[in-house]
Amino acid sequence: MGLAWLPIAAAQIPAAGQRVLDVRNIPQSAVGLWVHEVGEENPLASHGAETAFNPASVIKLVTTWVALEVLGPAYTWKTEVYVNGPVTGGVLDGDLILKGYGDPYLTTEAFWRMLGALRRAGVKEIAQDLVIDDSYFAVPQENPGAFDGQPFRSYNVAPNALLINFKTVRFEFYASGDKVRVATDPPLGNLSIRNRINVAAGRCRGFQAGISFDIPDRQTLGRVVLSGNFPRACSPYGMSRSVLRHHTFALGLFQALWAQQGGRFNGRVRLDLAPQDAEPILTATSQPLGEVIRSINKYSNNVMTRQLLYTLAADTFGEPATPEHGRQAIVEHLQLRDIDTAGLVIDNGAGLSRQTRITAKSLAQVLLKAFSSPFMAEYVASMSLPGLDGTTRRRFRDRPEAGQMHVKTGRIDDVAAIAGLVQARSGRRFVLVAILNHADVHRGPGEEFQDALLTWLSAQ
Repeated sequence: MGLAWLPIAAAQIPAAGQRVLDVRNIPQSAVGLWVHEVGEENPLASHGAETAFNPASVIKLVTTWVALEVLGPAYTWKTEVYVNGPVTGGVLDGDLILKGYGDPYLTTEAFWRMLGALRRAGVKEIAQDLVIDDSYFAVPQENPGAFDGQPFRSYNVAPNALLINFKTVRFEFYASGDKVRVATDPPLGNLSIRNRINVAAGRCRGFQAGISFDIPDRQTLGRVVLSGNFPRACSPYGMSRSVLRHHTFALGLFQALWAQQGGRFNGRVRLDLAPQDAEPILTATSQPLGEVIRSINKYSNNVMTRQLLYTLAADTFGEPATPEHGRQAIVEHLQLRDIDTAGLVIDNGAGLSRQTRITAKSLAQVLLKAFSSPFMAEYVASMSLPGLDGTTRRRFRDRPEAGQMHVKTGRIDDVAAIAGLVQARSGRRFVLVAILNHADVHRGPGEEFQDALLTWLSAQ
C-alpha cells in the first residue's frame, strides 16, 4: 500500500507536546509536525505539516540524503598535486601546484599525509611558489558575518574547492603567573597574534571566558588581537576561530607541515590554474561520503555541508560548481523521487540561513524514502544518538531512551527543529519531524517540546 500523505484530523499535536506549548504560550500555528510509524499507511500525528517552516540545521538531512543517492556512499574527493618544472636532486625548479575538488574533510592530518607522500616521491625543496587552484568551485563573494555578525566563527566559513582544516585554528589559553600563554593548533607562521590578555581572579565565567577576539585587518585576516581578563580558574581554555584567507591559510599550514617533513620552501602563494596538459605527480583521496556525512550530521558541520552542495552541482551540471546549480540538483532529485517540493527553499544546504524553508510533510517523505533505501544504514548512522554522541549527547543521558533514537537537531534564533528515527520500547519504529518557528523557542522551549515528543514516542 502507498503512503497516505494527507494530514489526519483525529491526531493533531500529542498531549505531551501540547502541554509544553500551553505552558510556554506558543501558538499551534508555530508548529510543523509529522509522526509516522514505519510501514504504516497513515501518520500517527500531524499538524501544520504542509506549512513551510525554517528547519535550521535539520535541512542537512535533505542535503546528505540526496548526496548519498546521487553520489553513492563510496564517493571520494581528490586533491591533485602538480609541478611545472623538473625535479633534480630533490629540488623542484618551479612551482608546486595544488588543485582542489572540494574535499570537505581535508584536515591537518590528511594534509600532512599528502605532503609526506610528496616527500617520499622525492621532492625536498621547492624553488619557486605554492600555487592554489580552487577554480572547481565558483563561490560568490559574501560577508562571513552576514548571518549573525560573527565573521570569525568556524560555522560561518565559506566553501572553497581547496578547503583545508575548515580554515580554522584552535586557540588554547593557559594562565601562567600573571600572564596568559596562547598556543594554536595548527601553528601558522603567517598568522600574527597580539596577546593583551590579563589574568584575573575568581570563578571561571563570562562570555568566551572573558577573552575578546578581533581581527582588525579584514582584507588579509592575518592579524589577531586578543584582549580581556581571563579567570585563572578557566585555564586551560580553548576556542576555534576562522583566520586568514583560504589560500593564505593553505600557505601557512603548508609552510609548517612541509618544514616538519624536512622540506624547504621560501616562496609565496598565488592563485592560478593547474596545467591542463599535464598529469598530477600525486593525487590524494578523501574519506568516502558514507563516513563524511557522519561528521556533517552528528556534529552539524556547516561548511562541510556547503561543500557537499557544490559537489552535487559539479557532479550534476559540471564545473565550475555554483550554489544555484547545487540547489537545482537537490530539488530535481527530490522531484524525481516523488517528494513534494512545495515551499522548499534550500539556500546553502546547511541551514545557517534565515531563508531556508521546508514542510514537515516533505521532510518526513525524505526520511521514509531513506529508510527503505539501500543506503539506509549509512544515512541513519550519520545522525546523533541522544545520550551518547553528537549534538544530542547530553540529552536523555542515563535514561532508558538514550541510544534508542537517531536524530538531527537544528537551532537558530527563534527556530528549534528535530527530525529522525525513534525506536520505541515496544520495537515499533517512528519517523519524527517537529519544527517550531516562534520568538525565543531556541532558548529552551523548543528542546522541551522535542523531549516531550521523544519521550511520548519511546513509550508507544
